[in-house]
Amino acid sequence: MALNLATLKTRSLTAAIFVVVMLTGLLWNQWSFFVLFSFIHFGCWGEYQRLIGLIDPGYAKITPFHKYGVRVAGWSVLLYFTNDALQIGGLSLQVLGWWLGLLFVFVLPLAEILLVRDLSWKNIGYSALGLLYISLSWGLLTNIRCLFPENLLPVGSLLPIGKLLVLLTVGSIWINDTMAYIVGSMIGKTPLSAISPKKTWEGTIGGIILAIVVMGAAGHFLDYHYRDDGDGGFNWAFPVHCMTIAAISSVAGTFGDLLESKLKRMAGVKDSGSIMPGHGGFLDRFDSLLLATPFVWLYVFLFLK
Repeated sequence: MALNLATLKTRSLTAAIFVVVMLTGLLWNQWSFFVLFSFIHFGCWGEYQRLIGLIDPGYAKITPFHKYGVRVAGWSVLLYFTNDALQIGGLSLQVLGWWLGLLFVFVLPLAEILLVRDLSWKNIGYSALGLLYISLSWGLLTNIRCLFPENLLPVGSLLPIGKLLVLLTVGSIWINDTMAYIVGSMIGKTPLSAISPKKTWEGTIGGIILAIVVMGAAGHFLDYHYRDDGDGGFNWAFPVHCMTIAAISSVAGTFGDLLESKLKRMAGVKDSGSIMPGHGGFLDRFDSLLLATPFVWLYVFLFLK
């Protein structure tokens, strides 16, 4: 196949912009992180509702209040999981998220009853699944970022723990995706799933192993350690956490990729959206992170908090 220079140029420029925007949001501060993932949250919701509407035309007919109300209700989850780290004029975003979410718990069902003659529990179920799939995942990722104080640094680190954990999760997924593609292209022969015929077992396993090795080596090289304030608490070797989170992110992220591929196949579309020319939409870019985040958050909550 001849190399399309125009397509390559578009993809490269889009990828460069994407990397710059992502790194700025991830690395600047907690506010930049919250703004970035609020934008991603609403973008994912728009594509999710479009896909479900193609799969089940009945969902495409939901009222505008249902369509946009559930997005705002989901955003209240992100607000709540800021863990009281972000405030505006003395008002905690966590408190705002709590009351906003509580309001929508009552208002959305009531509005559905009043505005729709034939109440569709199936449509409510689709939206509820979206809250779990998108809003809860981004809420938990926000919680990882805001769970630890900004001045709590691992020994020898210049970055806060929350920032390190998010970078570790995102980096593991990026490494896994890249290595899985390279290994699969070189030695892949056994299809992983009919959902995504281009994925192979060889590439998938190779990507996971290489992500674990690279993140473990990075943790060893940086020689970070997590510990509490020094009052007799625990002391964890950072490379072990790097390898564990890399394994969790890679395995769960692979299932996340397959899940989004299944949704697109059911909807009969190639890409979930077109926000990134040459790369697809929000769900195409963040499908792995959406499913990996809850499992990483659970690990962090059980072993690092």
